[in-house]
Amino acid sequence: MNSKQKGKRGELELSHKLNELGFNTRRSVQYCGKAEEGMADLVGIPGVHIECKRNERLNINEAMDQAIRDCKDDESPMVFHRKNNKPWLVTMTLKDWAYRELCRLEAERK
Repeated sequence: MNSKQKGKRGELELSHKLNELGFNTRRSVQYCGKAEEGMADLVGIPGVHIECKRNERLNINEAMDQAIRDCKDDESPMVFHRKNNKPWLVTMTLKDWAYRELCRLEAERK
């Protein structure tokens, strides 16, 4: 299977999983037909730049570098990834995780 088709299948799979969890996501190329440089793989979660990787030998540092390089200033870069027969995982920076956790805790206090 060529890598573009595998990437498309991974993006669709992840989008369906996120939608099942209550998010309204879609592939970014779904409506524009061609991925622009720096565009997230999935869109629909405000403030999150999603880089989707579906492979067996992921260099997570390279994937995270890509997400950081491509995200906008008001977005948190995140790499959603999985291997065959494994669950989806999410990698993000400690700073972004801490910010999101502090916001969640603050909202709970109100």
